[in-house]
Amino acid sequence: MADTNPSDNVVPLRGGSKKDASTAVERLQAVTAADMSDVNETILDRMQSPVALIPELAGHLISSGGKRLRPMLTLASAKLIGYEGKRHIGLATAVEFIHNATLLHDDVVDESTLRRGKKTANLIWGNQPTVLVGDFLFSRAFELMVGSDSLRVLKILSHASSVITEGEVLQLTTANDLSTTEEKYLEVITAKTAVLFAAACEVSGVIAEQNEDVISALEAYGRNLGIAFQLIDDALDYSSRQATMGKNVGDDFREGKITLPVILAYRRGDDDEREFWKRTMQAVRQQDGDLEHALAVLNKHGTLSATVERARHYGEMAKDALAIFPDNDAKSAMIDVVDFCIERAY
Repeated sequence: MADTNPSDNVVPLRGGSKKDASTAVERLQAVTAADMSDVNETILDRMQSPVALIPELAGHLISSGGKRLRPMLTLASAKLIGYEGKRHIGLATAVEFIHNATLLHDDVVDESTLRRGKKTANLIWGNQPTVLVGDFLFSRAFELMVGSDSLRVLKILSHASSVITEGEVLQLTTANDLSTTEEKYLEVITAKTAVLFAAACEVSGVIAEQNEDVISALEAYGRNLGIAFQLIDDALDYSSRQATMGKNVGDDFREGKITLPVILAYRRGDDDEREFWKRTMQAVRQQDGDLEHALAVLNKHGTLSATVERARHYGEMAKDALAIFPDNDAKSAMIDVVDFCIERAY
C-alpha cells in the first residue's frame, strides 16, 4: 500500500480563495440579516415542546454552527424579486427544519459520530430519540408550510421531503455497487440534496405570485447550486480539509459509499486498482493503509479534480439561471455564494 498522508491529497483548486468564499457568505448574510433574525426566533419558538428531550436534542444540532444556507436562499430569493410580505419567514424556517430532520435521520443511517465538530445526536442520545426528534422537526415543517396558505407551496415542499427520502433510499441501493453510473449518481445527489435547494428558492417565487419564468429560474438556480454543493461535499470526503470542518476524513470510503470520485477512479483504473476498489468498497474488507492508498489512486487519475470541475459546470448553470433578474444586492450575493459552495473548503 502507498504510504501517504491524507493531508498530501487535498485537491488544489484554480481561482478563488478562502477569503473570497468567506466574503461571499458574509454578503448573503448581510442581504438576509433582518429576515434571518426573524427566522431564528421562529426556529427557537417552533422547536419548543413540553417533552424536554425534544428541544434539547434538536437544539444540539440546530445550534451547532451550520451556516443555514438553505433558509438564507429562501430569504435572498424573496429579496431578489422584491417580495415585501412575511410568509417567507415561516417557509425559510420550514426549509431549515426539513434539512435538520434529514441530518438527524442520516446520522442514524450512516452511524455517524461527528457533525460540525460535535458529537452527533445519535451518539449522545441513541438512535430511537434521534429518529423521533427528526420526525418532530418534519412535523413542525409541515405546520409552517400550511401556515403559508398556499397549496402550491405545500406541494413543492412536501414533494421535496418525499424525494429526499427517495434519494437516501436510492443511495442505500447503490452503496457498495461499483457498477453505479455517473448518471445514477447524479440522480441520487439531485434527490437527496439539490431538490431542497431548488424548493427553498422556488417557494419564494410562488408566494410573491411571480410568473412561471421567474419561478422556473429560481428552481433552476437552486437545483444546480445543490448539485454543485453535493459534488464538492463528495470530493471533500477524501480531503484532509474535512478535519478542520469538524468531519471525519474518509467516512464515505469506510462506509463503501459510491460517490463520483470512486466511480471515475474505478473506470479509469487498471485491473489491480479495480480489485482494490472491489475489496474495499464492494466487500468492505478494509485494512490499515487502505484509505491512504485510495487517496493516492484518486489523485493518480485526477478524479477529485474532475469532480470539482463538474461542480464548476453546475455552478455556472446556477449563475446563468439568474440572468433574467435585474441587478441588485440579492442577485450579487446569490451569484457569489455559488463560488462559496465550490471554493468553501479550500
